[in-house]
Amino acid sequence: MAGQSAVSSDLDSDMPGALPLSGWRAKARRRPMRYRVVVVAPRAADVVRYAGGWLFDHASAGWEVSVLLADREDDRPLEILGATSMDLAPALALSEPEIWPDVIAVTVEAYLADARVRTGVLSCLDSGNARVLVWGSDLPGELAGRLHPAEHRVSMAAQAFKSCALRAAGCPGEAAEPREAMLVGH
Repeated sequence: MAGQSAVSSDLDSDMPGALPLSGWRAKARRRPMRYRVVVVAPRAADVVRYAGGWLFDHASAGWEVSVLLADREDDRPLEILGATSMDLAPALALSEPEIWPDVIAVTVEAYLADARVRTGVLSCLDSGNARVLVWGSDLPGELAGRLHPAEHRVSMAAQAFKSCALRAAGCPGEAAEPREAMLVGH
């Protein structure tokens, strides 16, 4: 196909709208001073539902927003919010990240599902290398007392885009609320 690389690897996704891991790394190296958010979640619908407004507000403020998903069925809801999605497994396979994000947001489900995610979150909390946001129920004991409740006031624009993203994610009856709750740690 025209415009596509003749060389492909299992680290690079061919899903439309997705940025291959190698492409994201090259883009990040070209913009070393840009603020970065990395979200780790099982599915796009989870991100849109619980942090879609927060995600959009950061993307529209100029942050580079990347979402690492365990199950990438459809990138469209995240594209609507201004985020780039990538497969979780190849990103976690990197021995040492070249570019460290300023904020890491993770669902409790993703935290519990992979020891590498747990290690990364705990390392960030211990070192203060990145701000950590967590959302979901049944917070694990090792995070208790290390995170405090916070709310993000979702802009009107973010509410509108989140509504569109919710429909694209297969959640048409859900409303884009003016506030999103999460737990935050440094």
